[in-house]
Amino acid sequence: MAKVTQEELNKKLWGAADSARGVVDAGVFKDYVLALLFYKYMSDMHKAEREKLKDKYGENEERIKMRLQNARFVMPDGASFYDVIAQKNADNIGEILNKALRSIEDANEEKLKGIFTIDFNSQSVLGATDQRNKMIRDLLDDFKDIDLAEADDDILGNAYMFMIERFGSEAGKKAGEFFSPRVLCELVAKIASPKVGDRICDPACGSGSLLLLAGEEIEKQGSKNYALYGQEKTGSTYNLARMNMFLHGKDSARIEWGDTLNNPLLLEDDRLMTFDIVVANPPFSLDKWGDKSLENDKYNRFWRGMPPASKGDYAFISHMIETAKAKEGRVVVIVPHGVLFRGSSEGKIREALIKENILDAVIGLPAGLFQTTGIPVAILVFDRSREPGGTNENRKDVLFIDASREFVSGKNQNTLSSEHISKIVETYKKRSEIEKYSHLATFNEIKENDFNLNIPRYVDTFEEEPEIDIAATQKRISELEQELAKTQAQMQEYLKELGLK
Repeated sequence: MAKVTQEELNKKLWGAADSARGVVDAGVFKDYVLALLFYKYMSDMHKAEREKLKDKYGENEERIKMRLQNARFVMPDGASFYDVIAQKNADNIGEILNKALRSIEDANEEKLKGIFTIDFNSQSVLGATDQRNKMIRDLLDDFKDIDLAEADDDILGNAYMFMIERFGSEAGKKAGEFFSPRVLCELVAKIASPKVGDRICDPACGSGSLLLLAGEEIEKQGSKNYALYGQEKTGSTYNLARMNMFLHGKDSARIEWGDTLNNPLLLEDDRLMTFDIVVANPPFSLDKWGDKSLENDKYNRFWRGMPPASKGDYAFISHMIETAKAKEGRVVVIVPHGVLFRGSSEGKIREALIKENILDAVIGLPAGLFQTTGIPVAILVFDRSREPGGTNENRKDVLFIDASREFVSGKNQNTLSSEHISKIVETYKKRSEIEKYSHLATFNEIKENDFNLNIPRYVDTFEEEPEIDIAATQKRISELEQELAKTQAQMQEYLKELGLK
């Protein structure tokens, strides 16, 4: 049987999701659709494996069941998608589906405990029985004809990320809780440049796409030797990340559920784990992030200074730097522009980071890249190999890139082309100085600017306006006015001839 293509699968899956759309908000509806997609994937993989074993062992059901127990996951009797859809007309179909999902969790407790947090029998979320049952039946009917065992792992994983992105574009401001635009994730992953054997972490991992794309950068080098770690605060999004990892074949990825700033869970021997690469698109200027409770932080992450209570940007940056390996770890983080120039405690933290010589680059990006906000953002790169004893300890400059004017304009959202991404990455890696695009600033330059990192202070993008010959312009205006008067007079004559005036 021919394998399904990426485009075919994307189209089928979104068509199935869209046809069952009812009165449920897109931000909530996604949790049900993506859970059902994951459930259908498990059912199809189990069915395909069973058929393969049946070809091998015939009617020896005991042998088949024994081999299935050693599979990647266990599908309990009566719990598959096909068992449930056979009962789709039951009045309690939501309850039947819930029971099937819970039994799968119980049978795969080590890998899948608590992964299906949604309730298909919830009246408060999905409405009264008739409405709820119709939505479930529509979803079951539309998913039943999509055989997910036909798709390669990469195609299936990409389809899941495609679905997350489509739901992100529909969810508006709520999308920021679970979704970062793919082009931004690709850019961050390429700038991070992970290598074979690296431990990669995203402390605000959302649905996990940035982690997976960072891992892909290593797989392009012909190796799968790397480890992924993440933490996510929102329960439903945490489970999306777990499903995302599983669908991409990254069962060993360690994803934790909790507040990274107030309760970091990626620990070793009661200390923060450290990583070769730390990447993130944390929530912008998070209010009430926990400054009071962290004044005596047991992990001493905020020794450079305590960020303000109303803006948690430098709290995430501080955490990320402290979890990057000393003398070798790298941090790539997306931030709002205020991080570059705001004063007070943030200014002191920024000055300390620059004096430590670990700030490697500041990259300004176009406005409108996010569905959730139109503000322009920047990428900060911190490189701990610039510390004393690191391989780049002699590097003392900071690369500023102004990529804010190069983008593909969209009706609701701007984006970056592969050429835009390549230019940014190449400029960063070569540390090139390009007129009106990039500049290598010395420590003294930054110090003279009072440690303000606002990009226009370092990259001059000013375009001189062409000189205007006022006399010639006035003369041309007079000529045009005379030509207009002649044309209007001629028009009056034509109207008289036609009897219209």
